[in-house]
Amino acid sequence: MKKRSQDVMELPIEQRAEMAFKAAVAKALIEHARLGLPVYIWRNKRVVKLSPKAVLGFSKARRHK
Repeated sequence: MKKRSQDVMELPIEQRAEMAFKAAVAKALIEHARLGLPVYIWRNKRVVKLSPKAVLGFSKARRHK
């Protein structure tokens, strides 16, 4: 687990909770993809199936921004 800077601890609890939630979701998506499992998301009022390749490609693109 990464050690957070003191600046993060000064943020409101709501912001820290949102950061933790986003990190947990990202970790779960990557784990699903590495196991070869599809991920189902809600997009444009429909359930959409994302392939593991699509999830890993998206996560790599997000890291390089």
